[in-house]
Amino acid sequence: MSYAGLIEVTGRVNDFLNAGSVLSWDARTMMPKGGAETRSKQLATLAVAARNLLCSDEMKRALDGAEAEVAGKPDDSPEARIVAQVREAIGYHERIPAELLRRKTELGSAAHEVWAEAREKADFSIFAPALTTMVDINREMAEALGYEDHPYDALMYRFEPGTTTTGLTKLFGRLREGMIPLIRAIAEAEKPRAEFLYRDFPEDAQMAFALNMAKKIGYDTDRGRLDTTVHPFEVSFTRNDVRITTRVNKNYMPMSLFGALHEAGHAMYEQGVDPAYTRTPLATDLISLYAVGGVSFGAHESQSRLWENHVGRSRGFWKNHMGDIRAAYPGLLDDVSEEEFYRAVNRSEPSFIRVEADELTYDFHVMVRCELEAKMVDGSLEVADLPEAWNAAMKEYLGVEVPDDGQGVLQDVHWSSGQIGTFCNYTIGNIMAAQLFDTATSTKPEIQTALDNADYTPLRNWLTDNVAQHGRRFSRDELLEKATGRTLDPEPYIAHLTKKYSEIYALA
Repeated sequence: MSYAGLIEVTGRVNDFLNAGSVLSWDARTMMPKGGAETRSKQLATLAVAARNLLCSDEMKRALDGAEAEVAGKPDDSPEARIVAQVREAIGYHERIPAELLRRKTELGSAAHEVWAEAREKADFSIFAPALTTMVDINREMAEALGYEDHPYDALMYRFEPGTTTTGLTKLFGRLREGMIPLIRAIAEAEKPRAEFLYRDFPEDAQMAFALNMAKKIGYDTDRGRLDTTVHPFEVSFTRNDVRITTRVNKNYMPMSLFGALHEAGHAMYEQGVDPAYTRTPLATDLISLYAVGGVSFGAHESQSRLWENHVGRSRGFWKNHMGDIRAAYPGLLDDVSEEEFYRAVNRSEPSFIRVEADELTYDFHVMVRCELEAKMVDGSLEVADLPEAWNAAMKEYLGVEVPDDGQGVLQDVHWSSGQIGTFCNYTIGNIMAAQLFDTATSTKPEIQTALDNADYTPLRNWLTDNVAQHGRRFSRDELLEKATGRTLDPEPYIAHLTKKYSEIYALA
């Protein structure tokens, strides 16, 4: 078989995975609760079918033919990268028994409903049996895959290749060094006015405004839509159908707005992938068996955090859009200046909920999760003891007393679907976002000038050219080196936080 044959067969793998994504989107937005059991089996069938096709004799014959055909091309050409990625993915999945994948996928779908019930009732004991089984499955996967230093490294590879427990420890240490003095100084500073964020904002108006703002920054609704869900997410079924969700609290408007901006950042990544990569391995994560164009989960998160925080929470954004938000909520914000609104949506205060955390305290939520996950995986922390360990870590890092499991250990959806090893991506995304934004605005000052005038096209085009269009062709660090001249660097992120919060809180 030829290279064209390989593209045809991997395209069918992509089709299976996109079909699974459609079913997952429906399960998290529209599906009645009664559909959970059968839906889990449907998703497991599709995942195993994708894995079996990936590891089939047909795929291997196509790969051998393609490998010979592209042998003379540069190592970083799209064709060479496709061949290399398919070869790696086959090796990865052949180390994982198909039955283990089936169990993980089936449990992941069913456990979502169990988690949702446990979260609603704030009762970890409801979810504990499913999580125990999921941790055991992930341990089995880590052993099957192999690792050098820590089983958690094998699990993180799926989401952020190259990240290790040792490397994370060093990275977290540098962030704590830069952030803790700021957090302590802010605790003693005068707090911005923020009571107006908790007024009665109609839910329909919130959804309309959130969608309007997502469209303003560039989310293409001809190839997407916005819905509500328990835990916001973005999902693509190729670049031509990329959907986002948010959640609404009628007495706390920022939740819906910044949730939509965040997910729109994810969506614009997918919508910006080179059309030539559609249905190919350069728009398919063959390791995670997920149809996605982003090269890593951290790279994906960089786009959502960049648009949410560096754009959506900027002073210039609210200088330009305060009139829009007043019009969206007649009479509710007439007594609020653009500067007061900017300061309010950037106030820093330790909280229980990760997705509602401010920029400065957010990464401490990530540290808690990564450290506890690693302990669950290596067996030094039993699942039954997780709530106590969670509450103690939140007290140590953020000084907060967690009131119940719903606002504590049950708040995130990830563990229900078996995504153990993914939380590091959020901090890596924060670091990448600052690094990319700093490079874009310093090397092309016209981008900042455009942002100051509510023109988001130059920044969006720069990100498309330097990040999105490449799909999965380059690794995360290759992408960063091409765009910024260096690999992952926390210093621009620390500088961004220091400058922003020192100014807002008038710190010396």
